[in-house]
Amino acid sequence: MQPRLIVFTDLDGTLLDHDSYSWRAAKPAMARLGANGIPLIFNSSKTAAEISELQSMMGLRGPFIAENGAAVVIPAGCLGNAEEEVVHVGRSYQEVVRTLLVQRKSGAQFRSFDDLSAAEVAGLTRLTVAEAARAQQRLATVPLVWDGTEEELAQFRAALELEGLKLVQGGRFWHAMGTFDKAEGARFLLKRYQEHFGEEPIVTIALGDSPNDQCMLEAADVPVVIRGVNSDQVQLPSSRHAMRSLKPGPEGWNECVLNLLFEYGYQ
Repeated sequence: MQPRLIVFTDLDGTLLDHDSYSWRAAKPAMARLGANGIPLIFNSSKTAAEISELQSMMGLRGPFIAENGAAVVIPAGCLGNAEEEVVHVGRSYQEVVRTLLVQRKSGAQFRSFDDLSAAEVAGLTRLTVAEAARAQQRLATVPLVWDGTEEELAQFRAALELEGLKLVQGGRFWHAMGTFDKAEGARFLLKRYQEHFGEEPIVTIALGDSPNDQCMLEAADVPVVIRGVNSDQVQLPSSRHAMRSLKPGPEGWNECVLNLLFEYGYQ
């Protein structure tokens, strides 16, 4: 029996070009997924506001995972839901911010999104000011720019861990957050899809480009590492048989997804 496929994907540096945020090169594979009714689930450090806007621009509508697993959003009309469902995971944004302020008083050198205006975030990310404002509408995670030394960074990471937080490297920023990860949101949605599809076999594909995606990749049946700035730091056990793209960003994403669709018999 041909399995049902579910695709979980990171955005920045994976489906979206690292510099231009364009997904143009991935359009052929995205269209093939849509034609075959295969769910494409964004699993990103982006906020719910950002992902909703991006889905609208792409002409997509479906469940997604925001802020590295902090929230799972299932829109009305998806998976049998009559109304939008938002499931929150982990520590609140306010709790993380309070801990960061304590660390700053102890000498930690960083700039978080709370320290920056929308215009300053736009300057760091090449987002528009409106897009940057959506990036600042956060539920549980705090992106930051580290301005200290590598040694101080290690000390900062250890101090956060003592407070029940962790520091994860994304494609562009560090993210201070609770002890959840992208895999938790993916597992939650997989369970919902299993209930929805019944006894049909499901194969999960996950695509990412940085250590921030490690847990999501490890949890998938088919992990795909997209070539990027930090992709060499993503090391999976040889038993996982990870696919690695030759091209970066959406070009590599497109080639890998098309190859997997062919492998599983989807035209």
